[in-house]
Amino acid sequence: MIKLEMLRVFLAVAEEGALALAAQKLGRTPSALSMALSQLEAQVGAPLFETDRKNRLTPLGRLVLEEARRATNSYTRSVDAIARHARSLAGTVRVMAVPSATITLLPPAILAFSQARPEVRLEIRDSDTASVVSQVALGESDIGIISQSPRAQAALASVSTEVILRDPLGVVARHDGPFARRVMARAPSWRDVAYEPLIANPLCDLVDHPSVAAALQDCRIEARNTTALLAFVRAGIGITILPQTAMAEADPALRFFAPNDPQSRRELCKIRNRAAHLSPVALSFWDLLAPQAPSP
Repeated sequence: MIKLEMLRVFLAVAEEGALALAAQKLGRTPSALSMALSQLEAQVGAPLFETDRKNRLTPLGRLVLEEARRATNSYTRSVDAIARHARSLAGTVRVMAVPSATITLLPPAILAFSQARPEVRLEIRDSDTASVVSQVALGESDIGIISQSPRAQAALASVSTEVILRDPLGVVARHDGPFARRVMARAPSWRDVAYEPLIANPLCDLVDHPSVAAALQDCRIEARNTTALLAFVRAGIGITILPQTAMAEADPALRFFAPNDPQSRRELCKIRNRAAHLSPVALSFWDLLAPQAPSP
């Protein structure tokens, strides 16, 4: 069987044109290289050099030289790729979160982590809860942040969850739209969602009220990205249901109304794969995502 080490020796001798020079390059003795070349020629069944001086290749030797270069280059690339990947996994934390968490919870955690561990790379992605759970379960993300939702319950068996924030759910509406005008002088009710088109998103499922259920049956638009939802409401397309923290940045065009018939809350949870151990750097980031005080 032809071994990679035989090809390495042959490549060095062919390129240097002499056993002594190749031995010096490889840090081995000329006799050791001569033995490796003899073994290679025995495996291929024919001489690779025209003379014992090793300065001229046979036609077969020229073919073997091309293959030796290809094989050793491929091996070097593979070893380098493995090393890069190992370094990357040791020095990278992959976080995937629902958009509202990306906007509110992650910035202070990222700042604190970057100051404490500036050498570690953070990869941040946002997506809906189902996708976050899936990626963490598959090992594609180290840590996830999700909104608890009836749609996600079946998938949560493969991950560990810990609640880090509870905040009120309410209606986000334009300040001059039908919903806002209707409730401006009184307490808002979930019944009022009937008076303006509802833009659905998975958090709507957390509101246990028949008017919301009916509005969901009639809605024609659904979005999952918080930025998109706020843009649609701002454009006057309709109203939507979001947590209060989604309104962290003041927007004069929008208002947040939290009905209390019943009061509804969403839970943000950090998740990790039950079957995998977090790296030390990922565990450090996990610990930074500490439970927050409940929103009023």
